Amino acid sequence: MRQVKWRALRSALIAGLMCLRGVLLIPIAVAQSGKTAHQVVDEMVANEGTAEKSLRMFLYVSEERSERTGGHLWTERVAETQAGKIRMLIAEDGQALSGDRAAAERARLNGIADHPESFEKSAAGLKNDEKHAREMLSMLPKAFVLEGMHEDGGFWRIDFRPDPAYAPQSLEERVIHGMSGSMLVDEKLMRLHRIEGRLPEDVSIGYGLLATIHAGSNFSTTRSRVNGDEWKTLSLDTDINGRIIFLKAIGKKQHAIHRDFKPLPDTVSVKQAVAELLK
Repeated sequence: MRQVKWRALRSALIAGLMCLRGVLLIPIAVAQSGKTAHQVVDEMVANEGTAEKSLRMFLYVSEERSERTGGHLWTERVAETQAGKIRMLIAEDGQALSGDRAAAERARLNGIADHPESFEKSAAGLKNDEKHAREMLSMLPKAFVLEGMHEDGGFWRIDFRPDPAYAPQSLEERVIHGMSGSMLVDEKLMRLHRIEGRLPEDVSIGYGLLATIHAGSNFSTTRSRVNGDEWKTLSLDTDINGRIIFLKAIGKKQHAIHRDFKPLPDTVSVKQAVAELLK
């Protein structure tokens, strides 16, 4: 339960928001594109929502160093299914798995294939977190001041900072609303390419008794188009420090790179995904 609550908060942070770049560029951006920063972000958020309704499944390679990996660099093959993501560890710190450890990993995956209902149940919490993160993306146009829009290599760069008139509705919103940052939106496709955010000062809830997320906590994520019009996350970095009651101390650090995307059938089953991973 603690892990699920943290994943929800982390997902919200990732969905949310780094520095100001000045409002003087806004008239130039409007003159060139015919759109304001709010119009660009509104269109981007709408496009992301539409894309979520027809997500394609992929097989890819992930390289991650985090608390989940015990601080080691894990190389995993990942297969996406409608039920959730299935991971197969293939190397640690650059050394391929072998012997008993490789056999144990294959046995674990065979267990998932034999009992897909257990995997689907355990993956449900993560899917809910992802939905929560998508909902938080909608905060951008209503909870932040958007400014400094200008062209940057085929993207619109837009800065954001908290709108003091917005009243956060939840703990997650309170943390996100404390961030300042910038985003890159593809000029032609109006899709989110990169977003990065940082807390300039501590965010305390309940006078610090319920939660405190410390200044300097930050995240960034980069997405790009793969296999036609599908957009996938290529990199993710988080460094969140603080405490939340019931979760004790938070010290979440994660660095992940995703590469080598290959499409899978949209209807791929858990058993079929495991078979792809074991090839």
